[in-house]
Amino acid sequence: MSSSEEVPGRIRSAPTVSATGTDTYLNFSFYKVDSKWRWLNEIGKEEASKEFSNLLEVANTKMKVRTYSTLGLRDDSEFMLWIVSNSVEKMQVLASKIYLTVLGKYIESSKIYLSSYRPSVYSKNKTVPSSMIDEKNKDEPMKYVVVYPFIKSREWYLLPFEERMKMMEEHITIGRRFPKIRLNTSYSFGLGDQDFMLAFETEDLMYFQDLIVQLRETRVSKYVVKDTPMIVCVYKGVEEIIKSLG
Repeated sequence: MSSSEEVPGRIRSAPTVSATGTDTYLNFSFYKVDSKWRWLNEIGKEEASKEFSNLLEVANTKMKVRTYSTLGLRDDSEFMLWIVSNSVEKMQVLASKIYLTVLGKYIESSKIYLSSYRPSVYSKNKTVPSSMIDEKNKDEPMKYVVVYPFIKSREWYLLPFEERMKMMEEHITIGRRFPKIRLNTSYSFGLGDQDFMLAFETEDLMYFQDLIVQLRETRVSKYVVKDTPMIVCVYKGVEEIIKSLG
C-alpha cells in the first residue's frame, strides 16, 4: 500500500501539473518470451542481445528505461521495462522498435501499466522521486522493485478530506519506519484500469514484507479494493537478462 496517495480534483487545491515542470508518464511493460527463443543458435542470440541492448541505449537518450528480470518469479513474464517519459508517443515508438528486433519476434507483452506523476495532497514532501527525473547523478536503482496496481473504493473518495488525512497520517507514519525503502507513487486515473501504480524499491525483500504486514493493519486498508498482482522484479542489465532466457 502507498504511504502517500490521492485522486486530484475535489479535494483542496490539488496540483494540476507535475512538480517536474513537465508531464511525466510511467510505463511498466512486462514481457513473456516464446520457448522457441531457446532453440535459436548462440551466435543469433548474441547478435540479438547486442541489437536489443543498443536499442535501449539509444532510447535512454530520449527517456528513462530500466530493465528488470522476473524470471522464475512469475509464470506470466520473464522481464520488465520500467519506462519514464514526457510523452506516451515516445513509449509507443519504443514498443514498435522493440518488435522490429530479433528478440522482438520471440516476445509478447503480458501486462502493461500506464500512469503519470503528480505530487500527493497528503504529503508535505514534494520531492520528485529520482527514478522519475532524467538528470544525472541521482540515486542508483535498488536491487529490487515491487510493482503493483492499486485501487481504492469509491466510499474512500466520498469521505471528508480531514478524515482521510488522519488515516493517511497513520499510514505515512508507518512508512517512515522503513527509510531504506524508496516509494514511487504514480497516478492512473483516466489512463489505466487502476487508481495508482506503486513501485517500491528495496535492497531487502523481507524488510519490504515487514512494511506491507504493518500497512495491512492501518485503517486505510479497509478501503483497498485491489492491490494485486504484486510483482517482484530484480534489477539487471539487459544483456544479462537476455542471457538468462536460455
